[in-house]
Amino acid sequence: MRAVSVHPDALVLTSRIWQTTATALRSGGEAVLIDSPYFPDELEALPGLLAGADFEPDGLLATHADFDHLLGRLAFPGLALGLGQPTVERLHREPGAAQRDLRDHDAEFYVSRPSPLALGQVQGLPVPGRLELGGEELELHPAEGHTADGTAIFARPLGVLVVGDYLSDLEIPLISRGGSLPEYRATLARLSPLVETAQVVVPGHGAPHDRGAALRLIDEDADYLDALEAGDERPKLPPGRDTKAQRRVHAENLLLIR
Repeated sequence: MRAVSVHPDALVLTSRIWQTTATALRSGGEAVLIDSPYFPDELEALPGLLAGADFEPDGLLATHADFDHLLGRLAFPGLALGLGQPTVERLHREPGAAQRDLRDHDAEFYVSRPSPLALGQVQGLPVPGRLELGGEELELHPAEGHTADGTAIFARPLGVLVVGDYLSDLEIPLISRGGSLPEYRATLARLSPLVETAQVVVPGHGAPHDRGAALRLIDEDADYLDALEAGDERPKLPPGRDTKAQRRVHAENLLLIR
């Protein structure tokens, strides 16, 4: 697991699989952890790593209900998990889905965990809305399209925007079951003015970006969605994302929108 400081009060941790990110933010003596790494040893090391950097979290947040973003309570079982209300509703519609997905992926990668995933105390948060952190506010913005739920979290005083599974330099837009192409477009349009005022944009998978790189990714992703909507079976994919894996994602996207 890699840890990178993107601001004196913001630390991004990147898992060694899927380059999944978790972001620690602090303000006024309080801290919060957004999303999670994947592997048990990464989760075990997380409390000590954050404590050593003076980022001991008072609460957990997740950008959406995909299993790889919900593992924070395995590291901090005593903390409540804050979720946007659309994510709470998705969990109610899909009881046990995150746990089953985690078990399936653990079996595929031969991962053994000391305990199963239990979400415990969940706090639903209004989206759009605001959440206080140490006297400052985190902005919660809707981010549907990739999935039926999703929340982008903007720590405006820090200039740090955490977008969940959007604006990745590794992945093309992935529209999963429950997501939609029109909502994905709406999220990109919603993110654009936020990116314009951010200093750092943290995707759910991949490296943090500066403003210019994130704006370029918005344009590239919008162009890809145009090709997807047109039914192009062999579109030109963005540089760095034209891989076999992303070609498979495109084929799955085509099946979903037809």
